[in-house]
Amino acid sequence: MHIAILGAGINGLMSALEFLEQDCTVSIFDQRQVAKAASWAGGGILSPMYPWRYSQAVNDLAKHAMPLYQEWNQKLQPITKIDFQIHETGMLILDEDDFEIGLNYAHVHQNPVQHAEYLQHEQLEQLNPHLHPKYRQAIYFPHLANVRNPRLLKSITTYLKQHPKVTFHEYCPIKKLNIKHGIVHSISNHQGTIFQADHFVLTTGAWSEQWAQQLQKEIPVQPVQGQMVLFKTPENWLPTMCMNKVMYLIPRLDGHIVCGSSMREVGFNTEPDAKIKQDILSACFDMIPELKKFPIVQEWAGLRPSSPSGVPYIGKIEQTHNLWANFGHFRNGLCMAPASAKLLKQLMFNLPTIENAAVYAPTRLIHQADAIIS
Repeated sequence: MHIAILGAGINGLMSALEFLEQDCTVSIFDQRQVAKAASWAGGGILSPMYPWRYSQAVNDLAKHAMPLYQEWNQKLQPITKIDFQIHETGMLILDEDDFEIGLNYAHVHQNPVQHAEYLQHEQLEQLNPHLHPKYRQAIYFPHLANVRNPRLLKSITTYLKQHPKVTFHEYCPIKKLNIKHGIVHSISNHQGTIFQADHFVLTTGAWSEQWAQQLQKEIPVQPVQGQMVLFKTPENWLPTMCMNKVMYLIPRLDGHIVCGSSMREVGFNTEPDAKIKQDILSACFDMIPELKKFPIVQEWAGLRPSSPSGVPYIGKIEQTHNLWANFGHFRNGLCMAPASAKLLKQLMFNLPTIENAAVYAPTRLIHQADAIIS
């Protein structure tokens, strides 16, 4: 079976890995360079931030993130020589209004990875001595981790590019789905070049709304910009991830610290904003004052694929026989990606599913017209 994947972010790349497990031939298309958009720009926390603020459907996929990434890292690293750097730092949450629900979350939802402990000042000083002393209490999630997403993406891309059953088409924006009687026969780029496959998968992230007119459906996925700042500190300087008022610090193994993040609706603009940068820095210095002593080595912004509830669309698109969706992951694309890809494969090949597929079904996309695609 030949599968064409439109969109080479983390969801497209993970889908390709899963299809190769079924001995498929895979063609991957992207309008730009592979793995250089939102997936590269994210923080890589392997859990929704404040999971109790998200739909259970989001958390059901996200809980598979760390074990699945660990499995893929073990398989790919001997070939690519690139470690994903899954860093089990734990997470401190400083928002006092979230303490009670956070402490009870793991028990209520039977998810031991989200186990939390209540810590007071002396315990906080021992765990993370760089935390501002004004924080006298926090809840600590010892089992939470982050993945270094640029390395994750580089490893997967390296693996796929050396695979004999994979073809990449970079800088090849697909403009048209050639559909007749509910079957996608081929796709065309802006130059009119036609590409054929047996099945087609839309993993186009923040750009997914472009298919609405051709599919006669409302696709409520829009870009939401998130801005980040990267510091360089000594190796293992910051011992835990920290979170307060939706701002976070994520330590990497080599001392880099990713700080973010913002939410701005500015279309497809990825230019960092000076005021937003200052807001991020203020929030981070409030948590870790000593961070001021270290250099900022990079700043950037990416585009999240927002969707109404943050629950992605995964499965066959209605009124088609061979067109599949895997988009709309909003802020949790990296932590849902391995499970999203596995679920998509299971649906495509009629395998038992890891979660209830109905809650992710593209049947939630509203018809713009009653006419059947022809």
